[in-house]
Amino acid sequence: LPSAVLRTGKISIIGNGVALDSHALVSEIESLKVKGVDINYNNLMVSESCPLILSVHKDKEKLFEDLNGNHKIGTTNKGIGPCYEDKVGRRAIRLCDLENVDELNKRVDTLLNYHNAIRKGLNYQVVKKEEILKEIQEISEKILPYKKPVWKILNDLMKEGKKIIFEGAQGAFLDIDHGTYPFVTSSNTVASQAITGSGLSSNAHIIGVVKAYTTRVGNGPFPTEQKNEIGDSLFSIGKELGTVSNRRRRCGWFDAALVRQAVQLSGVSSIVLTKLDVLDSFDTIKICIGYKYSGKMYDYLPASHSIQEELEPVYEEFPGWKENTQGKRLIKALPTNLIKYIDRLEKLIGVPIHLISTSPNREDVIKLKNI
Repeated sequence: LPSAVLRTGKISIIGNGVALDSHALVSEIESLKVKGVDINYNNLMVSESCPLILSVHKDKEKLFEDLNGNHKIGTTNKGIGPCYEDKVGRRAIRLCDLENVDELNKRVDTLLNYHNAIRKGLNYQVVKKEEILKEIQEISEKILPYKKPVWKILNDLMKEGKKIIFEGAQGAFLDIDHGTYPFVTSSNTVASQAITGSGLSSNAHIIGVVKAYTTRVGNGPFPTEQKNEIGDSLFSIGKELGTVSNRRRRCGWFDAALVRQAVQLSGVSSIVLTKLDVLDSFDTIKICIGYKYSGKMYDYLPASHSIQEELEPVYEEFPGWKENTQGKRLIKALPTNLIKYIDRLEKLIGVPIHLISTSPNREDVIKLKNI
């Protein structure tokens, strides 16, 4: 669910770019309703074009992760990748298909022709059509009332001058095209995906949200990773566990080259810098300004996975501020060394840092510049 469902008077919209686990969605809705959160067909809308994650997708993801052995991607086993595969392969079942029984039957036939061919080839039990239909029918009545042409609603809201905030779940370098392939997700996660993933046409101010250090969940290249006491401290102080998988996040120093690349790929206008207070106890703080490989200097992350794995980070070092900043809300209350750290990050990234946070609480933010 979008986080805005917790805000009274706000409309929450799930766009067409989302692979929708309808069972998980309904479960979240029902659990929040029990806690008194008002979720209805007027404040939550789901794109009619959303492809549905089904049990066959979760089966396939787990099966292929197991087949990969020591070369696993490190997926969440939620069926997201296989669902997107079916979307691109034009065999996905979309939310709008649930309205028409005849169309749904055709779509299920097409889907199972593909999945059962793979399962047979791997000596895996085939799935019966009745099983998938039952799985879908169990949820149809609960999910269909939320179905809307969200692209039209968003464009109408934009014409009315309403403010629209897009919320994504993953960082720029998990992007299927621009990320650390193959250790990526199965969709585009750069900011421009908000447009194609919703149907809205807009020239918006794009805010990039960046931690004061770098983290990653799962396998894949991570030039500034600290497999030592520094990484352990960032993990424990920052409480770095994956939101979906609950896996331990890998932690390392701020990678300015990586963030600068993400800013350019996403057309970011300004930055919100979070979790600065996590760095309070460090004597020395490092910023990666680029990489070395085979005698050559790179100020960006090369696309080749084999090169990414061998990159040597080039650091600038800064003295830590060694002062408790948690909960600070005024610029004048910040240590001089922290201000210097922010200034240097801003110069390296190439766009303004207009807001910083100093604790998990929403109120503990400091506005540095106007948008």
